[in-house]
Amino acid sequence: MEALRLWALWLPGLALMRIRKATTATLAPPVPGTACSYFSNKSCEECLRNVSCLWCYTHNTCMDYPVRSILPSSSLCHLSAARWGVCWLNFEALIIAIAVIAGLILVSIIACCCYCCYCRKSSRGPSEEEERLARDREERRLQSLQRKQERKVKHDEIRKKYGLLQDSDHPYSRFENE
Repeated sequence: MEALRLWALWLPGLALMRIRKATTATLAPPVPGTACSYFSNKSCEECLRNVSCLWCYTHNTCMDYPVRSILPSSSLCHLSAARWGVCWLNFEALIIAIAVIAGLILVSIIACCCYCCYCRKSSRGPSEEEERLARDREERRLQSLQRKQERKVKHDEIRKKYGLLQDSDHPYSRFENE
């Protein structure tokens, strides 16, 4: 579970780092060794130049990011007011985005697995059930042919008994009374 939570934060963190690289290229880098509290009551952009800082809009304070817990506690700052990485994205939106992306990835993996299993099953050839149905179908066909032959023999016997049996050499000859 812990690994899943860490992985879920990795993807947006990577996106934030790319955005941060694009925005910090134009801004001056932070002074090394400056504490995050130094940027309190200044702007969000100045605070978030340092990756280890967290900006809280409710108090306009810049604080060290609580690295021991993945998400900042509500006693520090509410998730809707907390900013990290960029000022325009709060933690609530970040959590929703992570959940949606993780859900899409999970659904696509499950869909791929199901599709692959279905393709493997159909490519193996006829299944046991299909083979059983084919055997049953062939057995019914043979029984039908046997019953048809038995009916023909019975009908021929009846025709012979009453003199209606036609000459097999001349099926179109006239019927002659004896």
